Amino acid sequence: MRPPQPAAGAGTVSVTFLSNGGKVAAAPANSNLLRVSLREKGGIPFKCGGGLCGTCKCRIEQGREYTDEVKAKERRHLTEAQLADGWRMACQTFVRGDIAVSW
Repeated sequence: MRPPQPAAGAGTVSVTFLSNGGKVAAAPANSNLLRVSLREKGGIPFKCGGGLCGTCKCRIEQGREYTDEVKAKERRHLTEAQLADGWRMACQTFVRGDIAVSW
């Protein structure tokens, strides 16, 4: 796998779904991770899609620096240790560059 790259302006980003056989999807920069997974059949599990249930918890394995800031809803479901280890909620995470994600 190539190292993650920052998104170039309004270009596209690459999302690699490691838990789904390494499936790779292209998406516009600043896309919501869960929406990319749904549109491209990435496979991230979910129930509510709104930050209430925590089902879409996933780990950003590569490219954490290309995700946006952690939201308050994520802090309700994830510990500080999990956040430090790259865990996020896909429904609350926006992607600004190439990432690889597992769950």
